[in-house]
Amino acid sequence: MEKTINQKAWFLVLPVLVLVAFSAVIPLMTVVNYSVQDTFGQNQFFWAGLEWFDEMLHSERMWDALGRQLMFSAIILTIQIPLGVFVALNMPKSGFWSSFCLVVMSLPLLIPWNVVGTIWQIFGRVDIGLLGYSLDALGISYNYTQNTFAAWVTIIIMDVWHWTSLVALLAFAGLKSIPDAYYQAAKIDQASRWAIFRYIELPKMMGVLMIAILLRFMDSFMIYTEPFVVTGGGPGNATTLLSIDLVKMALGQFDLGPAAAFSIMYYLVILLISWVFYTVMINLDKREG
Repeated sequence: MEKTINQKAWFLVLPVLVLVAFSAVIPLMTVVNYSVQDTFGQNQFFWAGLEWFDEMLHSERMWDALGRQLMFSAIILTIQIPLGVFVALNMPKSGFWSSFCLVVMSLPLLIPWNVVGTIWQIFGRVDIGLLGYSLDALGISYNYTQNTFAAWVTIIIMDVWHWTSLVALLAFAGLKSIPDAYYQAAKIDQASRWAIFRYIELPKMMGVLMIAILLRFMDSFMIYTEPFVVTGGGPGNATTLLSIDLVKMALGQFDLGPAAAFSIMYYLVILLISWVFYTVMINLDKREG
């Protein structure tokens, strides 16, 4: 006897699909339309083909911004993943202090991005900021508006402060899912702390860590508000990441065609790297299964 499948559930999903079409697909099609056309104003467009894509591929400006963006994301992942795991390993596993730590770790995640940028913009100022004033009083040259190294250190520390909690919370959830039997067996075998981490905790956390890496890569690669509020992409173009450069091109210079082609290439890079992370996650799940 064949089982009848009820397809009426699709009607419940249809409003969501329509909403996604209006909020994502239609704007994307608009960008695609601009990327293959040129305009001289007055709402008159002319077919340009792949001209803007070719221009962007040969644009030193775009490649410089991409290099800065990749370096920023690499530094962020290198710092936040190990630091988040370290924090999760040292958090209380139960009781009042465990709940207290979870609440405290969640606080930075609740702050809006523009507020985070404003906080660190003021915090790092030499005249009124606690960090900038203290470093200046100690004789340490620090001015994120004029010094490239100081600007990079500021936006990196700002992002680490803002988002390491996410990695720590995901890693903590992975640790909590490990049965006590594993630790009891390790205690019987007199395994060292490093051995417990290497052979029990790290493999069990690998799934959530891949999710953390994927989320942090996507977010760091698309970051805009925080560094723009703090440095505006400066000094010069030192902290002009891809998103900042794209906004300057689209809104500052009003080069809609090149900006549209730029944004599509930007989107494809994020999609490709995210697909790689997702493939690795699926393979890890299959291996554990």
